[in-house]
Amino acid sequence: MLFLVHTWDRPGALDVRMANRNDHIAWLTAGGDSVKAAGPWLDDAGDMAGSLLIIDAADRADLDAWLAEDPYAKADLFERVEIAPWRWVFNPPADSAA
Repeated sequence: MLFLVHTWDRPGALDVRMANRNDHIAWLTAGGDSVKAAGPWLDDAGDMAGSLLIIDAADRADLDAWLAEDPYAKADLFERVEIAPWRWVFNPPADSAA
């Protein structure tokens, strides 16, 4: 099942993001094929202000357990996190079920 994970960084926490970025990228890389898309979204100044992830997980409990290991989450970077099941309709990869 695909999930959309949208996070917002705490105000003024760009230094926290940057201090944990390499570990966060390593964690995403270790997620392998379950990480369908990932990247920061930017504020009006062009600074990273949150993340958008599309993750393939067995269920919400599996996703929550995986997200709990995110170095950003462990560093208390996020002010808010929204998670929702997601269906890839437009231009899905050939191996996905739309």
